[in-house]
Amino acid sequence: MRSTFGGIEISKRALFTQQAALNTTGHNIANSNTKGYSRQVVNMVASIPIEYPALSRSNVPGQMGQGVEFDQITRIREKFLDDQFHNENKNLGDWSIRKDTLDKIEAVINEPSDTGIRQTVEGFWNAWQELSKSPENTTARVLVKERALAMTDAFNQASKQLQDLSQDLTTNIGIKATEANTAISQIAKLNEDIYRIEGLGDNANDLRDQRDLLMDNLSKIINISYTEDSSGYNVRMGNVALVTGNEVSSTLTTASLQDAAATGDLNSGEVNGMIQSRDKYVANYQFQFDAMLKSMVQGDIQTTLPKGLVIPEGTILTVVNANGTTTPQTFSGAARTLTSDLNVIVKGFNGLHQLGYSGSSPLKSGVPFFTLKPGATEFNAASVTVNPIILSDASNISSSGRTYVDTDGVEKVVKGNNDMALLLAGLKDKKINFDPSTAGNTVLKDGTFDEFFRSIVGQLGVQSQEATRQTTNQQILVDQVDSNRMGVSGVSLDEEMSNMIKFQKAYSAAARVMTTFDEMLDKVINSMGTVGR
Repeated sequence: MRSTFGGIEISKRALFTQQAALNTTGHNIANSNTKGYSRQVVNMVASIPIEYPALSRSNVPGQMGQGVEFDQITRIREKFLDDQFHNENKNLGDWSIRKDTLDKIEAVINEPSDTGIRQTVEGFWNAWQELSKSPENTTARVLVKERALAMTDAFNQASKQLQDLSQDLTTNIGIKATEANTAISQIAKLNEDIYRIEGLGDNANDLRDQRDLLMDNLSKIINISYTEDSSGYNVRMGNVALVTGNEVSSTLTTASLQDAAATGDLNSGEVNGMIQSRDKYVANYQFQFDAMLKSMVQGDIQTTLPKGLVIPEGTILTVVNANGTTTPQTFSGAARTLTSDLNVIVKGFNGLHQLGYSGSSPLKSGVPFFTLKPGATEFNAASVTVNPIILSDASNISSSGRTYVDTDGVEKVVKGNNDMALLLAGLKDKKINFDPSTAGNTVLKDGTFDEFFRSIVGQLGVQSQEATRQTTNQQILVDQVDSNRMGVSGVSLDEEMSNMIKFQKAYSAAARVMTTFDEMLDKVINSMGTVGR
């Protein structure tokens, strides 16, 4: 049967429901700029009618509606777009780190420019050219010494900067591991909180937004995948379980991340970009610099010694025969003076420099031009330096290649001879074997010193260009997917203002209905039954 106060109850439900919708609209507007927030809506449903069909019922035709209710407040979120965002975001994190590393390596090499390494190398060769023009000029000798020192300092500095960059990347891997562990532990804690709240029948919308924001941030650090069950998100990195329900399954460290990269479980994200940048880019350019310096200083270089050159007593050289074969030969006595041009293989710049004679007296053959820094065991970009003997006295630089015997039978250097200075200056255009072990790791197997350096710069330019292109493309993809997500989950202030007006009008109408029912009941209660009084 009809209820006398049914209209009041219908109006009350309408007021409560529209008020909830207005409150939710205000919540959306307040969080319109909150990162990771998803728009929320009130799900309105018609209340259960006053009567169900049954054997016994009143004579009221049809079912009397009982107004409106809301059964839940839900957030608007699409998992498909979240998965797309995570997949693109991990690649963006990877390539952005690679691009940043290559930009730093470009700054270290600083080519092409007027202040880069190549200019110091060019200055070194030019100084030898000047010395060959006036081999006894003290100023020219000092210039050779200073140019050589500037060149070795440039390579020392470049090597140190690459080592520092490698150490920085290793340190940053540890920082990112800590950042990832923090996100992982927070996700596990939110899984627990969400499970507890939703177990009571409520929707933990804001906590879910916080958890999804953590997943977004984590997806840029490492590659992740996840499934959802009643206990929450189960997060994995490849085959490595990170979160299972409210439990943290794995704690990430620098070592564990490097192992994961080796096994393929870690294959993208910022951490993978750091590992690849350190082990592929930085290590490779460090290797190229080391190979270049080592080959120039003591690598096998074929050159032609001119007729009349006097080789120091007891020197053993590898002679290149006409048929291309090589033969070791010891030079002593009268055989020291070459009667014709001779093709030989010398052990780099040092080996050729030792075949000459300095301008000092008594006669003294050349010393190794480049030596190792204290504590170093092999030549590389970090350990090479100019021989302290030459640094202390520039007259120890070999420029002459000829000697004579004076009237007293004493062998002396031919001062003013420039044979050795010309030979050393000519090494600039000589082919050097930069890959004697045939490992195939050098950017160029055979070529001049300048060609090898140009190859390094060219390779770096191509790699940097590719990293820039990939980073730009990935940023576009991430922005596109995020825009699609915002189109679904984001708060539109225009839409919320329209909803606010709509719910406000509905609330006012419900209040007006209640006022009408109140007036009707007032008539029934206070005015009826007064006839005949």
